Amino acid sequence: MAGARAAIRYAKALLSLASDQNTTEVVGNDMKLIANTLATSKDLSEALQSPVIPSSIKKSTLLEVFKNADKSTNNLIDTLVTNNRINILGDIAVKYGELLDKSKGVEVATVTTAVALTDDLKKRVLEKAKTLTGKDVEVENIIDEDILGGFILRIGDLQYNASVANQLNKLKREFTLN
Repeated sequence: MAGARAAIRYAKALLSLASDQNTTEVVGNDMKLIANTLATSKDLSEALQSPVIPSSIKKSTLLEVFKNADKSTNNLIDTLVTNNRINILGDIAVKYGELLDKSKGVEVATVTTAVALTDDLKKRVLEKAKTLTGKDVEVENIIDEDILGGFILRIGDLQYNASVANQLNKLKREFTLN
């Protein structure tokens, strides 16, 4: 839990610094790249978590992997290494993206479906989400074959579950109660 709070603090500080330097979008792209890289590269994320690997090697590895990153991003990596907090870099990257979206008034709508959304369906979901929230919305599609069909829409704290698996579970509960 303390790591999550620290990640939020670092992300807020980085956003503040980037705002002062008018580099919020550049740093935002860096943070997306870091979050995606750490999510997809098991070896790199495990290396950052490892207490056996020296901080200097972690730092040089990150600076090499993200060599085209903004100066603020490099300073963040340096600060995290100095403070022995490099293990929360991925969390900071995710939180930065959330804070940046929030500062721009952008809401992220997560649509979970059994198959990929078509462009037409994605457009309709985007329009509906905009009317529900009154904000700019970005649609993120997650594919989960376990829902069998239908969709699950999440916007902030709101969730609408119209999945086939959910409807089958409701029917199952109704039959077991009677």
